[in-house]
Amino acid sequence: MTGADHPRYKWIALSNTTLGMLLATINSSIVLISLPAIFNGVHLNPLEPGNVSYLLWMLMGYMLVTAVLVVTLGRLGDMYGRVRIYNAGFALFTVTSVVLSLDPFDGGGGAIWLIGWRVLQAVGGSMLMANSAAIITDVFPARQRGTALGINIVAGIAGSFLGLVLGGLLAEWNWRSIFWVNVPIGLVGTVWAYRSLRENRVRVEARIDWWGNLTFAVGLTALLAGITYGIQPYGGHTMGWTNPWVLTGLFGGGAVLALFCVIESRVAEPMFPLHLFRIAAFAGGNAASLLGSIARGGLQFMLIIWLQGIWLPLHGYNYEQTPLWAGIYLLPLTIGFLAAGPLAGALSDRFGARLFAAGGLLVMAVSFAGLLLIPSDFNYWVFAALVFLNGLGGGLFAAPNTAMIMSSVPARLRGAASGMRATFQNAGMVLSIGVFFSLMVAGLARSLPQTLESGLTAQGVPDSAAHSIAGLPPVGTLFAAFLGYNPIQQLLGPEILDALPAASAHALIGREFFPNLISMPFHDGLTIVFWLAIAMALVGAVASLLTPRTRPSGPAESVSRETEPTDEVHGAESPTPSAR
Repeated sequence: MTGADHPRYKWIALSNTTLGMLLATINSSIVLISLPAIFNGVHLNPLEPGNVSYLLWMLMGYMLVTAVLVVTLGRLGDMYGRVRIYNAGFALFTVTSVVLSLDPFDGGGGAIWLIGWRVLQAVGGSMLMANSAAIITDVFPARQRGTALGINIVAGIAGSFLGLVLGGLLAEWNWRSIFWVNVPIGLVGTVWAYRSLRENRVRVEARIDWWGNLTFAVGLTALLAGITYGIQPYGGHTMGWTNPWVLTGLFGGGAVLALFCVIESRVAEPMFPLHLFRIAAFAGGNAASLLGSIARGGLQFMLIIWLQGIWLPLHGYNYEQTPLWAGIYLLPLTIGFLAAGPLAGALSDRFGARLFAAGGLLVMAVSFAGLLLIPSDFNYWVFAALVFLNGLGGGLFAAPNTAMIMSSVPARLRGAASGMRATFQNAGMVLSIGVFFSLMVAGLARSLPQTLESGLTAQGVPDSAAHSIAGLPPVGTLFAAFLGYNPIQQLLGPEILDALPAASAHALIGREFFPNLISMPFHDGLTIVFWLAIAMALVGAVASLLTPRTRPSGPAESVSRETEPTDEVHGAESPTPSAR
């Protein structure tokens, strides 16, 4: 075992926390691309109206819990020991992975088992996310912090990309294997963490802000759940934004969060230290992180739908194979991110973080514009170059932005600051589902019904049946494409299919009819989605540029941890090594 003062300890801490972040974030996307296999494994029909909720909560539950809990768990790390909370998270994550793989139920019961245990797994993931950046910031001097955080944050965000590839590979074999894969890694990481990590700072003597915790959890959960259910049809409308429960979640959640802000401004020891937003680097960095996370999260969903529902079937892939090949074809996104991330972290140590963070978001905006211009049935190498460019921009942004945020706060509040940063990032991912799916459904609603009706009647489907199917909510078609699933056979039913000429029936249920049918309406929706992503990336870049200049820390400069601020921040006072 190596003590916390040993020269090698910081690299041990970095290695373990990077493994923890990788494990926690892989699980936010590994389920995403494995949903077709999971639905088949527990025998759920994704097109039945009641099963849409299972789909949404399998997607959203993990991300929602991490968005809600990371601030609280970061603050608990400040109070009771960051390493203690982090280690407990590793253990909890590993145990829940075992339980998830043993799902004994079928149908709705099997889905509820997975959703419930994924929520508990997310608690463990939140413990890892909330404290890893704070542990690293504690043990690395300012001149190396960008590099260290770069490696850690790149591993974290790259995990969400790697999960797509890993999920595609494992789902091809057995849907339970997407949970099995966590177990050996989790066991090694847990034992390693308990044996090697040591508390490096005196704990903060404080009380738990119960009212702040309660109002934050209730408000954010209600708001994000309202956005989630707003995607689903209600009362004859294509979406549920007029649903009283959705409106209650949105306005009620917003009101409770406003109450939370009032509470946090008045309590002596808040869980969410609002005064940190007086620091320009902290406020600007988190604003850019939120906007970048929404844009990046929306991109993932749209690319998966694009590949699994349209491009791969049109290029001869069976629907059962699309998760695997979607993950493989998205590898350039991961490669771009991994190529730029560590390098950007190291360079930001020398030249400052601000321009790298802003430049990364500008590169992402350019890639969104390129994706906007290519057709639905694209040339793969053009697509690969554009998603590589997007990954490159994300890598340029992630590490410098995190270093800028974490280096700007007092040492005693780094656990809370790390949790706040993760909250904005995770909430952005959840918001991206609601925002981008809503925009996509709105785009589909304009052109899909007419396209669907004319396509069906052209194959001999009776007018009344074609009109009825065309009037179904577009969200069902969108989720079918998302799951790499051809819904035409089920929508028509055996009675209509048996009455059609054999050639027409074969064409309707073949690989090409459904993708060709939805490709143009999907592209209409995609146009709206990518314009919003471009706008968010540009506004995030401006937020990064408006932060104060940072003084680079070159190799000759050594800033020891003892010189860093340990007191509370008051306005523009309490300068830090990265913002003087």
